[in-house]
Amino acid sequence: MSLPVIIGIAGGTGSGKSTIADAIQKEVKQDITIITQDSYYKSFESMSLQERSKINYDHPQSLDNKLFIKHIRSLKKDVPINMPTYNFETHLRAENKIPKKPTKIIIVEGILLFENPKIRELLDIKIFVDTDPDIRILRRIERDIKERGRNLESIIDQYRATVRPMHIDFVEPSKRFADVIIPEGGFNKIGIDMIIAKIKNIIG
Repeated sequence: MSLPVIIGIAGGTGSGKSTIADAIQKEVKQDITIITQDSYYKSFESMSLQERSKINYDHPQSLDNKLFIKHIRSLKKDVPINMPTYNFETHLRAENKIPKKPTKIIIVEGILLFENPKIRELLDIKIFVDTDPDIRILRRIERDIKERGRNLESIIDQYRATVRPMHIDFVEPSKRFADVIIPEGGFNKIGIDMIIAKIKNIIG
């Protein structure tokens, strides 16, 4: 397997994808580039805030995967990128961008990674984080209230209307494309240790 190694971490909302990515970064003890698919939501400036809030952000069409794929390919070719940032309160892409440099290990994280065949082709290792729905919804509630300015009612409405149906339609079926499935996310120390050992072996 040639360097850089692109590791894809997918799984439902609140499954523990970021926890595993952070654990890998901590234990490998060298620079790792992490890019997140939810930074690449499309920006709908022509719509009002009310209209933007009704968009199904759990459907693949809400993502700017063209730019996402372009950036993964750039990093793979040792070319730096400027990752977009997304404001989840206004549902708009923010002006500031985050510089990302190429490294030996590149982690790509997102709920719909494995749904897209062009993204799958770019991934050397595909990890699916499989966590029970009740745990995932509790984590999502906590995150959206603390980090995204949402209230409980709006989170529950969105979960019923789009998050759960899209998980069933797109996220759960994509699990079959994974090389490794890690149950219980960040709490599965054995699973994480196995992934870290594999990465260390690859980079020598």
